[in-house]
Amino acid sequence: MNKNNTEAINTENTKLASDRIIELRNNNEQYFIMNGRRKTFHILTYGCQMNEHDSEKIGGMLTSIGYEETDDEKNADLVIFNTCLIRENAELKVFGKLGEVKGLKRNKPDMMVAVCGCMMQKEEIRQKLLKKFSFVDIIFGTNTIQELPRLIYNVEVNKKKSVDIIDNTELIYENMPKTRKFKYKALVNITYGCNNFCTYCVVPYVRGREKSRLPGEIINEIKMLAEDGCKEITLLGQNVNSYGNNLDNKTTFAELLYELNKIDGIERIRFMTSHPKDLTDDLIKAIKECDKVCNHVHLPVQAGSNEILKRMNRRYTKEHYLNLVEKLKKEIPDVAITTDIIVGFPGETEEDFQETIDIIKKVQYDSAFTFLYSVREGTKAAEMEDQIPDEIKHDRFDRLLDVLYPIVLERNSRCIGREYPVLVESVSRTSENYLTGRTEHFRLVHFKGSEELIGKTVNVKITNVKTFHMEGEIVEQ
Repeated sequence: MNKNNTEAINTENTKLASDRIIELRNNNEQYFIMNGRRKTFHILTYGCQMNEHDSEKIGGMLTSIGYEETDDEKNADLVIFNTCLIRENAELKVFGKLGEVKGLKRNKPDMMVAVCGCMMQKEEIRQKLLKKFSFVDIIFGTNTIQELPRLIYNVEVNKKKSVDIIDNTELIYENMPKTRKFKYKALVNITYGCNNFCTYCVVPYVRGREKSRLPGEIINEIKMLAEDGCKEITLLGQNVNSYGNNLDNKTTFAELLYELNKIDGIERIRFMTSHPKDLTDDLIKAIKECDKVCNHVHLPVQAGSNEILKRMNRRYTKEHYLNLVEKLKKEIPDVAITTDIIVGFPGETEEDFQETIDIIKKVQYDSAFTFLYSVREGTKAAEMEDQIPDEIKHDRFDRLLDVLYPIVLERNSRCIGREYPVLVESVSRTSENYLTGRTEHFRLVHFKGSEELIGKTVNVKITNVKTFHMEGEIVEQ
């Protein structure tokens, strides 16, 4: 199908979707008049921040057609599973939870159940879902989120099960409504998809090839967020460092940061994830010079062994990575560096594992997301013969944490007695009398305070630290 035909079909689909939205909104308004309540939805989100942002879009579309969000899944009219395929554990959780929802639907036949996200991009998983969980009404993928109103229409009006999956698309749908979890901070996509094809990862297969949003669209969205009271944005992409590569006007990520730094009202700019092979000197300079860009770089290393990095298709060496860390610390002395580490990748020897321990000691990470390697069907790593036995993986994982955690605690300990601006996020889960927020370095801080401070930035003096959080007290201005 040529480009012109594709654009014509997409234009027609957009018009059809708009008509369905209007009709559904009218139907739901009539439902409200007759029943005295609005239909409700509940979203179960698994996986990364990209999935969280997708759920915000899903919530925005549902709100636009007259639904209200509820925390009570048992009484929701529509339950949506937004799934992840990166880790096996997330996949198992989805199927376990679907079993629970099956019982809910048995007692409430009018309840709609939808499953979307990365898992649905895999044909074998979709077939398993259709066979074992036939009560699911709607299935859609990562590239068809915008079709949800039409799919709901098919179920509600046409009484048909709806499945809509597209393997890849070059289209980016702008200006989709969103229900943001927080008023004062927001997730903003700058790229979609990935071109890296790390041998352990399914992202290029389930989210498609990398495509960048136009700079103007990103800037306009963030200006609108600022006008709505948003103070902190997190720029999202599987590899934000390669932003702009597919644009005719090849705006770099560094150039984009300079432009975003000019936006009034925004106080903090974060970004995830940053691939080491594309971390340029210009980007390091931008992080240093842009006062709103947080001095925190999440730089996934995955492994410290050059042999394992090669098998992972990461396209950098341990030496290159350490050189980047040296540059970051030289140019931005108070930078916080966090990372991702995979333990037990196929072929990993004890010597390879010790190389990972060595890089942890040399970098002195502020924190790290650590994972046991998980076989994901469809990836090259899944086909490798020298898989590591689980008992060896777990042993190495425990030994890695024995090295990592004291380093993180020591890094936190350096903050005792210092004052930091903290953006207050919520009431602490540990105590009603405590609030929770983060420093620009992404360190979590608990401190006494009233709920009226949520969404505001306060100065906090650190009085005590743990491995995973710090404690402090508000410093009066």
